[in-house]
Amino acid sequence: MLHIVIRLKKNIRLFRKQERDLPEDGDQNILIDEVIILDKQESFEHYPKQLRRIAVWDKVNQKTTELITNQMSWTAATIAELYKQRWQIETFFKAIKQLMKIKTFVGTSKNAVLIQIWTALIAVLVVKYLKQAAKYPWSLSNFLAFMRMNLFVKINLTEWLDHPFRDNSHLQNPRQEVIVWV
Repeated sequence: MLHIVIRLKKNIRLFRKQERDLPEDGDQNILIDEVIILDKQESFEHYPKQLRRIAVWDKVNQKTTELITNQMSWTAATIAELYKQRWQIETFFKAIKQLMKIKTFVGTSKNAVLIQIWTALIAVLVVKYLKQAAKYPWSLSNFLAFMRMNLFVKINLTEWLDHPFRDNSHLQNPRQEVIVWV
């Protein structure tokens, strides 16, 4: 069964069916935990099953976030943490799309998407490692731009990472000193 955890929109009308006990372990950020059903006729026709409404106090942003889920067995704190972690996943995919210039997935099957995600993860890790290992103070966007420009150029990678703007004109064949494909 597919489980959902989404933010409750203001215009959704609902009917409270049962109030659940709040956590006793001192987790004071859970304000409401209740079982609901959707009240509007067209909403109820699309999803007639019971849902769960959880209100969570966000200490960082000083506001209440209301969530609805169809997951009834997990604790309210687990559901709140799952929603919070969801934003880190969204941020990660946004970073991959921006850094790696991925606009769409090439394949749509589960295997194709997984291969593309793993490939992007490996590429991001390699790029971040190279940036960290370099002595030159690269910004990530500049580093990626220069990597793209030099992708098929034979260079000494460690020299180039540390001194990308060094004048190598005094060398007889500066770009073939050590061959490293980037």
